[in-house]
Amino acid sequence: MVTGLESPYIEGMSHALSPIESEFATVEEAEAYDRWFRAKVEAALASTQPSVPHDEAMARLRALIDEKR
Repeated sequence: MVTGLESPYIEGMSHALSPIESEFATVEEAEAYDRWFRAKVEAALASTQPSVPHDEAMARLRALIDEKR
């Protein structure tokens, strides 16, 4: 999460961020990503799909990587 978003000095403004502050170009981009990420996490936590054991997930990913080579 990007810190400093609660600052009254940047509220309602388009504020460019330096690469030292954030990987995002603006506060708006950082906030949009934060909303998207939180929604994904909430959806994953609410999911009723069965979980996949770590070893099986890694094997699937290795097979996908090998297939793409």
